[in-house]
Amino acid sequence: MKHPGPLSAVRVVDLTAMVMGPYCTQIMADMGADVIKVEPPAGDSTRYISAGPEPGMGGVFVNVNRGKRSVALDLRSDEGARALRELVRDADVFVHSMRAKAVAALGFGYADVAALNPSIVYTNCYGYGRRGPDADLTAYDDTIQAECGLPSAQEQLTGEAGYVATILADKVAGLTALYATLMALFHRERTGEGQEVEVGMFETMASFMLVEHANGAMFSPPLGNAVYPRAVAPGRRPYRTKDGRIAALVYNDKQWAAFVGAVKPAWADERFATLEQRARQIGTVYALLGETFLTRTTRDWLGLLRSLDIPAAPVRTLDELFDNPHLTEAGFFETVDTPNGPVRFPGPPTWFSRTPGRVAGPAPRLGAHTREVMDELGLDAEGHA
Repeated sequence: MKHPGPLSAVRVVDLTAMVMGPYCTQIMADMGADVIKVEPPAGDSTRYISAGPEPGMGGVFVNVNRGKRSVALDLRSDEGARALRELVRDADVFVHSMRAKAVAALGFGYADVAALNPSIVYTNCYGYGRRGPDADLTAYDDTIQAECGLPSAQEQLTGEAGYVATILADKVAGLTALYATLMALFHRERTGEGQEVEVGMFETMASFMLVEHANGAMFSPPLGNAVYPRAVAPGRRPYRTKDGRIAALVYNDKQWAAFVGAVKPAWADERFATLEQRARQIGTVYALLGETFLTRTTRDWLGLLRSLDIPAAPVRTLDELFDNPHLTEAGFFETVDTPNGPVRFPGPPTWFSRTPGRVAGPAPRLGAHTREVMDELGLDAEGHA
């Protein structure tokens, strides 16, 4: 049973796999959309890449495909293609993550789908956008992180090139595909016009990294390299305290004056009085703060810094998130009964006063809704009306 979220009248045909596209459509499902996940007979390979209560129901898959209906179709067969065409006719959104040549070869490129449903919003989730020479390359999160300069930036920060410890490119691109699709839906609401949308992981992450790192390289002539110095300063890491670690950022001039006034470090003088001065010598600032934070316990620093309205937080593990008092009190986690027992999902991070979202339901077993959806379309097992 779908809930009355802000997308409760929207039907999505989802031909995505792995994480980028499924994350986009998972959020749509949580916001009330009817998301029909069309899988090949072998299923989305993400079903098999992490721990789960049964084969084909790994944790990553279960999280990013919750609340969807799974339809297993062989799109290379006449029956499967016929069934998908019928699904498309009444859909609002069509999302896929195949390469352009592959989806076109199946007969479901934008022109094919728009001929069946001119008002549809058709979203392509690609590794590289079609307008560049790398359009046909295979892409995964690691390779896109490398392409967009992230490991190089990490090398400046840590001394060794490395990926960040999350599939950042997949998730940022998934969010980008979501907002791009919703923008196209908004346009359709105003004009009745459907359209094609394209989201490339590489283009998305290049844009994401250059928000702050474009820096002086944006100007003509360039005024510096493409890097935001504070973000890659080697001292930018949690500070060691007497008994642990703490994350803290003594950043603007008000915070700096409050910190210096309360702590009175011997090194504090006019050299560091303004944000501009501190930014020019950020390495020195981090080193001096590092020495100072060693003088008190984590608890003492948290109490002081928060009393001064300076951002500070303990360094938590991922497991600790499940018992975090703020998330618990805010109702962030939602427990959903599934055929394999209760599953505690991280819920939507957004809040709506009139049309709240919620975890849409359990993830589907492969093909669990094929017969149900075919009945809704008035099709038999062979895809005939």
